[in-house]
Amino acid sequence: MRLHHNTRLGFYTLAAIFCLAILAGCISPQQLPASFSGLPQYQVNPFWPQPLKDHWLFGQVSSVAVDRFDHVWVLHRPKTLLPDELGATQSPPTNRCCIAAPAVMEFDAAGHFLQGWGGAGKGYDWPSQEHGIHVDQQGFVWISGNDKNDHHILKFTREGQFVLQIGKPGKSEGSNSHTQLGQPAAIESDSLMNEIYVGDGYGNRRVIVFDATTGAYKRHWGAYAHVPDDGKLPPYQPGAKPSAQFGNPHCIHLSRDKMLFVCDRPNNRIQVFQPSGQFIREMFLEPLTLSGPIADLAFSADPEQRYLLTADGSNSEIYVLDKNNGQKLASFGRPGHQAGEFRSLHNIAIDSTGALYTVEAGAGRRIQKFILQPPLRQPP
Repeated sequence: MRLHHNTRLGFYTLAAIFCLAILAGCISPQQLPASFSGLPQYQVNPFWPQPLKDHWLFGQVSSVAVDRFDHVWVLHRPKTLLPDELGATQSPPTNRCCIAAPAVMEFDAAGHFLQGWGGAGKGYDWPSQEHGIHVDQQGFVWISGNDKNDHHILKFTREGQFVLQIGKPGKSEGSNSHTQLGQPAAIESDSLMNEIYVGDGYGNRRVIVFDATTGAYKRHWGAYAHVPDDGKLPPYQPGAKPSAQFGNPHCIHLSRDKMLFVCDRPNNRIQVFQPSGQFIREMFLEPLTLSGPIADLAFSADPEQRYLLTADGSNSEIYVLDKNNGQKLASFGRPGHQAGEFRSLHNIAIDSTGALYTVEAGAGRRIQKFILQPPLRQPP
């Protein structure tokens, strides 16, 4: 979000209009553009990433992560490319374009492609539909899938060598299983405790924690720290009593002050827990939206992580929230396919300079970079 002005006179005129609006009670300070309120403000970089090589194309881009080197990891769904986009793979080729890019792709901060890998291999079960990617502090890459057959997560080295599988495809054993997952959506890690958290998921209704080395079960819980229940739930309705169970813990993120934030997408809320599973508080967003607005969140890159940036995949916006109470302070974006617009906004991540990366599934099928103005520091 930035103010654009051609002359200094135009800037001061616009400022005066906002000041008069505040005095008249027509606009609250929370509705002001970020440049007036001191909040983070972003400008899209329409040239990021660099053009892909070898006529590669993205399918639906489901997830993005940033590692400790500020490298950007992208997970997409090669099988979602359409037949007329894969002419180069036909026999004989129908044209020069195109080929599905590797499912996992690593870029540097400037958008240069570094490496790619993924797909079926010996000793593990690649998910039928790719969903989540996470890179832990040791550099291991974790993958989840949300197909009805996907009930496991995978751990790889950054070069794509298989390390560990937790769960297996086939059938879920429900939200209280210690070994099997249920269409897991998201993954987070705690390097100090050597733990992996899973937002589990499209089939199950819980957060579950494993040892990051062995995959051994440690603990799990549902909404409000309740024991999760897989019984049928009514659909979300504005004004109704909040659900006692998760609808889908679609994102999971651990803050620097060791608070675990969980996006309960179908129930329009973020729930906050201690790593032990103790419930702390919840925050509701866009209560009139019926299609699950909270797809993902990221913490602002300042040392205190004062803000939450929240991806509203239903209304195609990014919100800047107060991390402590969920108050909406600013927003940017709109529906569309142009630079800075969103279609099927699904996942976001922030690097150490404060730059925001967004990915789009569905018909969006792309990644965008929004640069914090000014950056906290230059990337290495």
